[in-house]
Amino acid sequence: MNITQHTDYALRLLMYLGACPERRVTIREVAERFEISRSHLMKVVTELVAKGFVDGVRGKGGGLMLARSPAAIGLGEVVRQMEPCLELLECFGTGSRCLLDSVCRLKGALGQALQAFLAELDRTTLADLLGHDGQLQRALGLDEPHPASGRPAIPIRTAAGRR
Repeated sequence: MNITQHTDYALRLLMYLGACPERRVTIREVAERFEISRSHLMKVVTELVAKGFVDGVRGKGGGLMLARSPAAIGLGEVVRQMEPCLELLECFGTGSRCLLDSVCRLKGALGQALQAFLAELDRTTLADLLGHDGQLQRALGLDEPHPASGRPAIPIRTAAGRR
């Protein structure tokens, strides 16, 4: 099973937003922090907003926040909503042209593995990923207070990749 970059970015964004519950976050901030394409992240955000995971406000003072509590966001739901196709093989879809389709046991085994994978994700929420020990905030560089506001600062990376 391979999760697309689109879903990977969605999960990272949700974790980032969950780590900043007290403020709105900009697409630019997240793109810079993870060193990912702003245009790709904008597509991810548009989909997350449309699917009710993220609340987005445009304009000055705008930004992104979680639309639901982290405990109400299951990873299985996010993956199912963001992945364009969870068919592991051609025969999982309609119109299979595989010679073995009518007698294949591999299809059943892989189908069970996919269901187990999704069931495990269903048992995990965004809140589980956030934890309560501050490790995620430290890893994201959100534990350093911003001099003017007292809110966490977003360190700027130089061309060499250092802060």
